[in-house]
Amino acid sequence: MQKRKPTTPAWLLLALAANLPGMSLRAAVDFARDVRPILADNCLACHGPDPDKRKADLRLDTREGATADLGGHTAIVPGKPAASHLLTVVASQDPELRMPPKKTGKSLTAAQQAVLRQWILEGAHYARHWAYEPIGDADPPSVKDSSHVRKPMDRYVLAGLESSGIHPSPPADRHTLVKRLYYDLLGLPAPVEVVDAFLNNKSTRAYEALVEQLLESPHFGERWGRHWLDKARYADSDGYEKDRPRPNAWRYRDWVVNAINRDLPFDQFTLEQLAGDLLPEPSPLQRLATAFHRQTHTNT
Repeated sequence: MQKRKPTTPAWLLLALAANLPGMSLRAAVDFARDVRPILADNCLACHGPDPDKRKADLRLDTREGATADLGGHTAIVPGKPAASHLLTVVASQDPELRMPPKKTGKSLTAAQQAVLRQWILEGAHYARHWAYEPIGDADPPSVKDSSHVRKPMDRYVLAGLESSGIHPSPPADRHTLVKRLYYDLLGLPAPVEVVDAFLNNKSTRAYEALVEQLLESPHFGERWGRHWLDKARYADSDGYEKDRPRPNAWRYRDWVVNAINRDLPFDQFTLEQLAGDLLPEPSPLQRLATAFHRQTHTNT
């Protein structure tokens, strides 16, 4: 299999373009990917949403704040980098004027300054985090060989393979499929009798039926609950040198497994673990879910 070629980061392309005579910056800057990290790491501690820590009445986490008149100068003037005071102070050679302040030990690289300059030139558009954007329709990418496409999702996979010069693997045989399903969904080997039944099932829905059967298995929650329990640092003992047992820790473990098996929506899954005891008239199980907070190591 050929290795995928590494993608050059947008900021590097901008930096290279900024230093090549006569070359314009044509790569569009993405606020969430390219700009927000720069502001978050270098600016927002003093020019962010907290009014008690905000300096010079400048707020850079919103477009309204960044483009406000600060009494004769403006941090960001969309479309006009030369008039944007932000670029002046981050590029200043005067340690008393340069931002971030010297005491922070931070400074913007030439590449980061180039990103901000291009972003302002393009209009200094702010964007919400992708999680808060409405879901819209997306057209699957076009592919050179559509003979491998059975469903729209296949186009995304195939487009990625084609761009890397990788030919799709041949379809898996039925014996391989049943083994993959069991390992992926349950983390267990497929019983011989199940394999034989699947191989002899001539129905056009044999695969879909097996998937539905495995999703209904209690082992599905055990298999996929482990990933969450690892993140929550679940253990049956306290850890550290005393490592005392937690006799009832299994109750939280079972709550996670059962939540996945009953397909509890993720927002509710999260809410009950973070604040189940604060819900209106919480049930015993919703209170139990907050054991999520008690899974870290404890030194008694």
